[in-house]
Amino acid sequence: MYGKYMAIIAVDFPAISLLPFILVFLPINIFILGNTTGQIGIIGNGSWGTALAKILTDNGNAIHWWVRNEEAIKNLRNRQHNPHYLTSVRFLPETIHPTNNLNEMFEKCDTLIVAVPSAYAQGIIDQVDKSLWQQKNVISAIKGILPDSNLLLNDYMTSKYGTSIEKYISITGPCHAEEVADERLSYLTFSGLDDTLTHDVARAFQNTYINTTCNHDIWGAQFAAVLKNIYAIGAGIARALDYGDNFLSVYITNCYREMYHFLNAHFEKVHPSSERPDFHTSAYLGDLLVTCYSLHSRNRTFGTMIGKGYSVKAATLEMNMVAEGYYAARGMQSISQQFSIPIPIATFIYRMLWEGHNPSDGFLKLEKMLS
Repeated sequence: MYGKYMAIIAVDFPAISLLPFILVFLPINIFILGNTTGQIGIIGNGSWGTALAKILTDNGNAIHWWVRNEEAIKNLRNRQHNPHYLTSVRFLPETIHPTNNLNEMFEKCDTLIVAVPSAYAQGIIDQVDKSLWQQKNVISAIKGILPDSNLLLNDYMTSKYGTSIEKYISITGPCHAEEVADERLSYLTFSGLDDTLTHDVARAFQNTYINTTCNHDIWGAQFAAVLKNIYAIGAGIARALDYGDNFLSVYITNCYREMYHFLNAHFEKVHPSSERPDFHTSAYLGDLLVTCYSLHSRNRTFGTMIGKGYSVKAATLEMNMVAEGYYAARGMQSISQQFSIPIPIATFIYRMLWEGHNPSDGFLKLEKMLS
């Protein structure tokens, strides 16, 4: 098995003639130039965490993997697959090191990927000593706001643990875990302020079924991922209420306009860079579209159940998964007020989910807002 640290740094001219033979026998994804990531650990073994583990191990990386459930650890060790999520994905035994000991994993890893639902992230993060977090590169694969603090992961880590924003990267889509499992071409965006680290992390994920891009928009890319989940719940409610494709196209267009306005306004207030991101790209518009339209979207599915009359609790139990948009709807109300940036469509969805407003009545009012 090829190790994490295998790399081609430079070759003298005579060695160039050997390169075609090297390329024949070694997988192209092990050629990592300028690796700053070191040993990688993943926190979380849901569908998204499992998908990220597949990508990294397919690329020749051995990973440490924090898994809460002892049964899942035994399955990963003995049968090389996750018994609960993406069960078709198989891992080579030497590529994964599952454990339920967070501190043990921290001792061995330089880069930590946080891939647990936002509702549980803060409780898990707080189990680790502050000094350990300060030494690590932190990669957020969370697509939500930490509900106990109403903060993005980077803002929580900076304010509570004093971690450097330069060592933080967020991963956004559009990318459904189910399509990663099937190795269907998908796209990931990596957002970070340190260009070297960001590109090294992106390179670790690049392969034949994953294309990667990089930008500096840590806050905007994450808020886009948060907002699109709220809007996707609304798309599911609309479908359950028998609205058709024509309405849905208008609804999503208006959602994107609202998202674009929020991201622009927030960038002006917060971002340290003057390099304005292109919000018309896949991490923003693309992720919104796929989350609102795809049958893989758990937020759309959650919204469909709410529109059919399920309670929030019943819908969550039926899905056996967390719909990030549910908690995000509440958190974004606080953030919207904090920065004085209105998000009226997201507010409608919030009222249906948290204040008991009738979805049918809510969408009758929403109809008149859209254009």
